[in-house]
Amino acid sequence: MSFVASLKNLGKKVTATAAAVVTAGALVVAGTGEAAAANRDWLRPDATGTCDWDAAAYWVQRCDVWSDAMGRNIPVQIQPALNGGNAGLYLLDGARATNIANAWTVDARAHELYVNNNITLVMPVGGAGSFYANWAEPINAQGDLYMWDTFLSQELPAYLEGNFGVARNNNSVIGLSMGGTAAINLAANHPGQFRQAMSYSGYLNLSGYAMNAMLGLALLDIGGLSINSLYGTAVTPSRNQIDPMSNISRLNPGQDIYVSAASGLWGPGDAGYAFQDVISGAILEWISNASTRTWANAATGAGLNVTTNYPGSGLHNWVQWNYQLGQTHQRVLNVMNAW
Repeated sequence: MSFVASLKNLGKKVTATAAAVVTAGALVVAGTGEAAAANRDWLRPDATGTCDWDAAAYWVQRCDVWSDAMGRNIPVQIQPALNGGNAGLYLLDGARATNIANAWTVDARAHELYVNNNITLVMPVGGAGSFYANWAEPINAQGDLYMWDTFLSQELPAYLEGNFGVARNNNSVIGLSMGGTAAINLAANHPGQFRQAMSYSGYLNLSGYAMNAMLGLALLDIGGLSINSLYGTAVTPSRNQIDPMSNISRLNPGQDIYVSAASGLWGPGDAGYAFQDVISGAILEWISNASTRTWANAATGAGLNVTTNYPGSGLHNWVQWNYQLGQTHQRVLNVMNAW
């Protein structure tokens, strides 16, 4: 996380010289030639004028996208498709998402993995604890709203279509932990938008035993968020909007679904983690594994196209999510025809 902390000192704007260095460096690293440069070496317009070259490099732009639903600009890190293809890959963060950068550009370097592929990476910044849902009430005394479903399914797609050529009906979505839950829900709520959805260590059975209580405690711990702000009340039907188990019937067999969760057992790749992180990572991954298996069994029984992956070892951490990112890279490209 030290790299994330260092980003706090970066201003939103970069100088023209820095932008040139970032762009040139990305061209050299990627080695993709004129086609990449034609689609990637110019900044798109955004709500503040133009996007900025992002510190992540590899042609990633940081764009401010206005959200009427939330009444503010939402920063989004975007890597244009190599050859101007119209496929989009949304990458959703975990519960402790920061307002500095989407963790997929920091802890996983997803933009490096996809730099030579013809798909636009879409990485929204912020939304800690939101589950990327529309909340029933403001999240704080200042009246700030979480209306992430509306942003991701209506406002952002309109911006991407007009400025990056991303089709509204040709998208994949991947999420980790909280984002994994959201990825399945978004695919269910908007099947015409997402042809593919992947959950890495998501919580896919929020109606399971004690899950509501655990969710409430997690939201309080993340930032003093109230579960009642999410649902309105504990018994309202709207609580089902973030429960993938309740949304199985809204998915369709034509969507490609991939879900994964490790066992929660320590593995060699986890050697660098502190003891307390191993313990919490084991518990969180075990819960994710149990809920994912329950959901996958129900979804398969409903006739959905579900692929599962349950590694024998692995904790709730970036070792696992980097592994899954690599495992599913070719699958994304195949389904989205984005080579």
